[in-house]
Amino acid sequence: MKNYKMILRYDGGRYDGWQKQGNTENTIQQRLEEIISCLAGCKIEVFGSGRTDAGTHAWAQTANFHMCWTGSVDELKLAINEQLPEDIAVVSLEETSDRFHSRLSAKAKTYEYTIWLGNEPPVFWRRYIFWCKKDLDTQKMEVAARVFVGRHDFKSFCANKRTKKSTVREIYDISFRYEGRRLVIAYHGNGFLYQMVRILTGTLIEVGEGKKEIRDMEAIILAKDREAAGFTAPAKGLMLKEVFYGEGQGL
Repeated sequence: MKNYKMILRYDGGRYDGWQKQGNTENTIQQRLEEIISCLAGCKIEVFGSGRTDAGTHAWAQTANFHMCWTGSVDELKLAINEQLPEDIAVVSLEETSDRFHSRLSAKAKTYEYTIWLGNEPPVFWRRYIFWCKKDLDTQKMEVAARVFVGRHDFKSFCANKRTKKSTVREIYDISFRYEGRRLVIAYHGNGFLYQMVRILTGTLIEVGEGKKEIRDMEAIILAKDREAAGFTAPAKGLMLKEVFYGEGQGL
């Protein structure tokens, strides 16, 4: 069997997240496995680099699967895309090492969260952006974000309160860029906890609104308590932008 690495792009708005689940068949992973299994004539498992939440989008989700295929890679890519719905696309497909695993081999990820700063609703962006109706002090948000850069225990920013796994992660960089009335916050780190980026964003928004102060950020980290952090920003504003695997790729 050959090991295939693929890069996916999807609008997660109408899906129940990436990971297949027992109570729904409406997931990205489920759709892919059904199509690829049909092409292979046997059950194929697709592994993703991470579990994007229900409603979260991906510009470059990485996945891999093992399959016997006698045709070319281009033919396989075309065959998969022909059967996928229009809100999911394979943008890259290649044969890779048998040892490659999209999740276990990942070294870092970049997520982007987009906030609309306008006074009127973002009509044509509404499915991919969070409209914050209050004025934000974005300069304070940028200063507050610097506190999160580095290696910390991010338990306060994890929605799974019962997790027994380590909640220590390292954020390499948090950057802000402005595209007209859109504020895009990019988070680059070695890994992220369940809803971590959305909770970090909600906390920074509360700083921008004056509900929290910059000096509170360190205490929130040290509290290791989800109740200490801010609200969970809506999933629709979140995008998995890129997954990194080797040295020199943003590490």
